[in-house]
Amino acid sequence: MLLVTASVPAGAEAAGQGGPDRFPPLLSATETAALAQEVSGESAMRTVEGLSRQHRMRGSSGFDAAGELILDGLRRAGFVDAARIVLPADGEIFYGTQRSRPAWNARFAELWEIDASGTRVERLGSWDEAPLALAQDSESANVASAELVDVGAGTSASDYDGKEIAGRIVLTSSQPGAAAELAVGKHGAAGIVSWAQNQKQAWWGEDESLVRWGHLDTFAKSKTFAFMVSPARARALRDRLVAGETIRLSAFVDAGAEPGAYSIPTATISGIDPKVGSEEIVFSCHLDHPRPGANDNASGCATILEVARTLSKLIREGRLPPPRRTLRFVWPPEIEGTHALLAGRRDLAANFKAAIHLDMVGGGPETRAVFHVTRGPASLPSLVHDLAAAQAEWVSDQTLAYAATGVADFPLLAAGGGKEPLRAAAVELTMGSDHEVYNDSSFGIPAVYFNDWPDRYIHTDRDVPSNLDPTKLGRVAFLAAVTGWSLANLEDGDAIELWRVQRSAALRRAATTAERQRRIDRAEADNLARFAALHERALFDSMARFVTPSRAVVDEATRLFAAFDKLVGLPSTPARRGGAVYRRHSEHPGTTSTFGYSWLSDHLGAERVAALRLPAYAGGRGSGGEYAYEALNLVNGKRSTVEIRDSLAAIYGPVPLELVEEYIEALHDAGLLLLGAR
Repeated sequence: MLLVTASVPAGAEAAGQGGPDRFPPLLSATETAALAQEVSGESAMRTVEGLSRQHRMRGSSGFDAAGELILDGLRRAGFVDAARIVLPADGEIFYGTQRSRPAWNARFAELWEIDASGTRVERLGSWDEAPLALAQDSESANVASAELVDVGAGTSASDYDGKEIAGRIVLTSSQPGAAAELAVGKHGAAGIVSWAQNQKQAWWGEDESLVRWGHLDTFAKSKTFAFMVSPARARALRDRLVAGETIRLSAFVDAGAEPGAYSIPTATISGIDPKVGSEEIVFSCHLDHPRPGANDNASGCATILEVARTLSKLIREGRLPPPRRTLRFVWPPEIEGTHALLAGRRDLAANFKAAIHLDMVGGGPETRAVFHVTRGPASLPSLVHDLAAAQAEWVSDQTLAYAATGVADFPLLAAGGGKEPLRAAAVELTMGSDHEVYNDSSFGIPAVYFNDWPDRYIHTDRDVPSNLDPTKLGRVAFLAAVTGWSLANLEDGDAIELWRVQRSAALRRAATTAERQRRIDRAEADNLARFAALHERALFDSMARFVTPSRAVVDEATRLFAAFDKLVGLPSTPARRGGAVYRRHSEHPGTTSTFGYSWLSDHLGAERVAALRLPAYAGGRGSGGEYAYEALNLVNGKRSTVEIRDSLAAIYGPVPLELVEEYIEALHDAGLLLLGAR
């Protein structure tokens, strides 16, 4: 359990009594103390250790074993409905824009260096020793002897000029899937050895002993195998090749794809309010990823299991009442599993009112991680994000006070964990996990994303439990529980507190808007003011998803919005109009950022997709991928392409209209959009 140093003050049962910072927004003293006393970072850490023993590829025996560990934990916590949602995955079935990927299993794989006589010299990779050594989606092979040839990146034709490739194993610095079509499909290589480095961050390339998770293309025409080695190992091999030495390898792989399923553990705590009990607040993570995969994402999976255990126990013991809305917990494969869940079980998705998504939440000092509370897209305004940010700020304040003075009402410490402050950073939308599926406009489920970034060991063999901090796991479990519990129990009387949370955030946003306006020209500054004013009102309107504000709250908000308009210099001139109007195709819900499959490439061809300029745009605050994500999200059968461009410019920074129109036209040609107003 987490350390609590203060008892519940007498007469302080109502949220906020005893001082505005005494308890998290919308929580009473009793609720705060009960959650803080029960949630356990050590318990979450034990689950991390168990999950980290499994190589958790989608549909694999390792994934199923990890799922059984989760289900066992749920049953021990008293969940009688703990079960799997099973959605077939055979490579042909589609769930919205996600083409299902068949299950992938590996049973054995070894890569050896051999001498000229075929005698084994050194083992370079072993599935039994470290499953990460075999790239995901490798196929079975038995290569008795093959020379190694270095192709550099291996992603352009010139990398192969003058080199004999057929029947040899190529050494590439790229991910295997990026080199496979040229190396294997065109030149006839027998297989691949990759030394792809980790994702770029401050520590990228610093540790050359790391072995990174490798991927081949699930739907590639040319099937092959790939082993992963460290940069240090690869450089030693390259140096020997440059010196004129012949290096011979042998490889045996017993692996491959087969029809399977997205098997998603789930359980619920039923809501008891007859009016809203069928509505659900979803706690989400992703159960897949390679062994050990401790922070990514055994940490998120273990943390929501701890949230489930904590809430179930507190309700069973009468320390918390049953929630008004249902709380659901899900453990799918990343992105593709969430696509399958939302598109394949629309009956469930229709009840989801908000999602709390946890992906990498336990990184200790060794990982160099910064914990983020990430908002959803500006195209889906929701007070869920303001509320989660305010509650995270409360946790940060408590933990900082304890770190600085040794005194705090709720230091939230684990016995074997650190004492550093949480320092949660509330940030705008970043991509890369299941939250982008929930937040996609075809589903429209507001999702807040709890995540660590950077993490120096992400997707490598050093993402181990010893790099995690049980104090941090417990604090994030507490924060997730607080956020989900608040949303599950919102009622009309809470509108005033929700409004106060927005009011505080709105004033900060006004200052940020004014600062951005200072750095852009007048037309773009006016556009930004219009968007900011409308967005603030849309945030307030999003309250209606949960509660109905009183007339007094509406009047107070109206007065603030008038002041907000003045602060950002809202112009009297109307917004621009013009351009075509499109709407989403209801039969193809979901994002274009699916796993292992590209809807756009499949329907438009790789050459046209590569020529699209918006996904590669680097002229604003956001990445090109974020511009493209929001462009699709902003299509609603009402906005024109000009209005979408202006919204994107307000969210991320000015962008040429032709890039937006080119991209939206491509989405239409790919069948994701229909022309005309809704």
